[in-house]
Amino acid sequence: MKMTQFIWTFLTLVAVVLSTQVSNAQEFSSAHVTSPHHYQVLLENDKVLVLKMTLAPGESDNWHKHNAETVYFQSGGKATITTAEGANTLEIPDGFTMWHDAWEHQVSNVGTTTIVAIIVEAK
Repeated sequence: MKMTQFIWTFLTLVAVVLSTQVSNAQEFSSAHVTSPHHYQVLLENDKVLVLKMTLAPGESDNWHKHNAETVYFQSGGKATITTAEGANTLEIPDGFTMWHDAWEHQVSNVGTTTIVAIIVEAK
């Protein structure tokens, strides 16, 4: 997938996420609470929560929420991100950085490499 195509796919996903309000009454917990085997807390204070996510090929985390966050993909890969509106599969390049507002989702590693991301989430 060309970088331009990836960027357009990613921006489309972000637009859907930002324009969607989850209408069910279920309240999701933070990623490190719902999937402690995939998320390691690196730092937590009254301003930020910093997490390290590791997803091996074939692994999925559990549904969770994030506050506004910046994510740095130390090691990218092929991931399917599922929201209340549906699923989108992306090829995430190593070193890719993204930001978006709060959202609820679930991530599956559908590729052949381990995905490692550093997440800096506002409190």
